[in-house]
Amino acid sequence: MRISTNTIFEMGSGKISDLQVALARTQQQISTNRRILSPSDDPVAAAAALGMDQALSINAQFGTNRSNAKSALSEEESVLQSVTRLLQDVKTLSVNAGNGSLADEQRQILANELRGRYDELLGLANSRDGSGNYIFGGYQTSSPPFSKTTAGVSYDGDQGQRMLQVGPARQMASSDSGNSVFENNRTGNGRFVSSAAAGNTGTGTVGTGAVTDLTQLTGRNYSIAFTVDPTTGATTYDVNQIAPPLSLSTGNPYVSGQAIAFDGMRIEIAGKPANGDVFDVSPSTDQSVFKTLDDLLNTLMAPGAGPLGQTRLTNGLNAANVNLDNALDNILSVRTSIGARLKEIDSLDSAGDDLKIQYSQTLSTLQDIDPVEAYSRFTQQQYTLEAARQSFIKISGLSLFNMLT
Repeated sequence: MRISTNTIFEMGSGKISDLQVALARTQQQISTNRRILSPSDDPVAAAAALGMDQALSINAQFGTNRSNAKSALSEEESVLQSVTRLLQDVKTLSVNAGNGSLADEQRQILANELRGRYDELLGLANSRDGSGNYIFGGYQTSSPPFSKTTAGVSYDGDQGQRMLQVGPARQMASSDSGNSVFENNRTGNGRFVSSAAAGNTGTGTVGTGAVTDLTQLTGRNYSIAFTVDPTTGATTYDVNQIAPPLSLSTGNPYVSGQAIAFDGMRIEIAGKPANGDVFDVSPSTDQSVFKTLDDLLNTLMAPGAGPLGQTRLTNGLNAANVNLDNALDNILSVRTSIGARLKEIDSLDSAGDDLKIQYSQTLSTLQDIDPVEAYSRFTQQQYTLEAARQSFIKISGLSLFNMLT
């Protein structure tokens, strides 16, 4: 069979070109450390690698969201830590105000200090984060959530919690509304509030009271009315339900400090109530911590001289101390929730790091080259290409004219 010179040149150049393409491809694989340079190289592996790439991107976004949530919660916790210290100082101030040796002028000094604390608390409630957003405004992050009015402090935010997706199946609140932090403080013992009527003229003081049987609570308003016999001086009391009107008991002999029990509640009244004095019992409600401070300020401003003044002061301070404790408990509850969320973020971060390693290993298996195999193939292809070039030179030089002498 005869092979023309043209065929020899075409076959030789074609094979050399193929070897050069293969060598260039191997060189590109080595330089990029990728086995798959285009989806056509391995369609199945390319599709799986694309899925792994997307999973890595989503996992990285979850990590960014967790970082943002952690930053927001840490800023909120820092503010609430300051609020806790402030309320503890106010509680100390309230206890000091109950010192019977203090005159009205000295309590005025405490009232002035309380005004400063009040403004400081308002500033903390209107705190901003690092981005300039108000922390406790709910979804209303561009305007102060709390503002002073003639009636006290008004909450202008909403009850929303800003949520972030921190995991494949986990959304987490990165904030708490000012309503839940500063407004939702239960009054009294959390079930009912006992208080002395403003027109009382005796020295009767009322305690916080306690629930003895939850099943008997009715959630209605009651009054405990005292009667002093002008002849014998004996003191009795009547327990009445306000609405619908109902007399629960009448003519009960009064003993100072002895529990008065009815409808699952127990209340202690001490001192000497005057004829016609009334003590009210009503269901607990939610009260703003600013209202608690307002009430305490009014108590400190009122005259406290004489038995009647001391009685009003004692009743006012008792109510303020209980409500301050409730406000502190609520702040503690929010801080506990923040701590739990921060701990969960740490756990999710650890799981996210593990997923990143797992996804990266799978992606590497799918698309990365085997360095030993790739470098060996590259060397072999170099030798093969060089041999092809040398042999082509030899073959292309063959001619009958070279045989003539």
